[in-house]
Amino acid sequence: MRSPQREQGTARPDLVPWATALLLTLVAVLVLLSLLIGTGSASVGHAWDYLAGDPGARADAQLRLAVREVRLPRTLAAVLVGVCLGVAGCLLQAATRNPLAETGLLGVNSGAAFAVVVGLTWFGVSSSAALLVWALLGGTAASAVVLLLAASGRAADSPLRLVLVGSALGATFHGLTAYVLLGTQSTFDTYRYWTIGSLAGVETADLVPLLPVAGLGLLAAFGCARPLSALGLGDDSARSLGHHPGRVRLAAAGAVSLLVGCAVAVAGPIAFLGLLAPYAARTLTGARLTAQLTLSALIAAAVMLLADILARIVLRPWETPVSVLLALVGGPLLVWIARSHRLSTAGASA
Repeated sequence: MRSPQREQGTARPDLVPWATALLLTLVAVLVLLSLLIGTGSASVGHAWDYLAGDPGARADAQLRLAVREVRLPRTLAAVLVGVCLGVAGCLLQAATRNPLAETGLLGVNSGAAFAVVVGLTWFGVSSSAALLVWALLGGTAASAVVLLLAASGRAADSPLRLVLVGSALGATFHGLTAYVLLGTQSTFDTYRYWTIGSLAGVETADLVPLLPVAGLGLLAAFGCARPLSALGLGDDSARSLGHHPGRVRLAAAGAVSLLVGCAVAVAGPIAFLGLLAPYAARTLTGARLTAQLTLSALIAAAVMLLADILARIVLRPWETPVSVLLALVGGPLLVWIARSHRLSTAGASA
């Protein structure tokens, strides 16, 4: 007689291709809606005519500006930020063996944001490439602290305890950020707009220098999938299989830093997305980390696109920050996940 675990393991592989295809379709539909819907004067019908190649619509300079120069860059930015945060969250959960590990909850976003503020205040940073460098520095430092705490075994035993440690780390960075901003009104105005977490005002030129870095981070993340799966069996078992736990965690920290740095440089700190997307992906894939990374990237991209679309229309003619919408959904879901009886086993499967 087959065990329930064995039956479940044979059922899940058939679900992943269907889930992948469905999510790809959903992302494509949301990309189209993102190009059609906006806060400007360009209506859905006119935007559709422009995308369909109507000569009259293509000759309209205002319509071209709305669709190609405003909506297209922020649509690409939503996909980029979603993919980066989804993969980074999934990788961090696997590296720490903790289902509540997330770049926002564990202070990685706050560390990257603090570094950006330092660059803005004392070094005159303004370009997206320079912001990326500073975000990478802060994200690297924060992720290194998190992984060191997880490797010590003190915080890894309890998911909620690691969240408390991450919250303390995030509060520290927030305090340092407030200190740096004291007496610098111009930097504070820039930071106040940037830190709310929004895709408004993103331009194509801001995204181009980030694409190679994001691609490198994704390659490193998927390259870590097999070694991290071995680490899920324990460090001793991983060593017996020829892996080096310290090097694997260092590579994971580097990948997380690259991905979070890109996301923070584009949209500012975005919380909860790197927690919810991997959790949803894990329910479909089980313990297979490569499949988790893939589905987590697609789920996070879809959620980010949907949140950005809603941000444009919820409070018309004003725009709602994407981070606010994600927090309204992510907060209650985090409470539900923390109370779930599956929480104790989720980290092991990750």
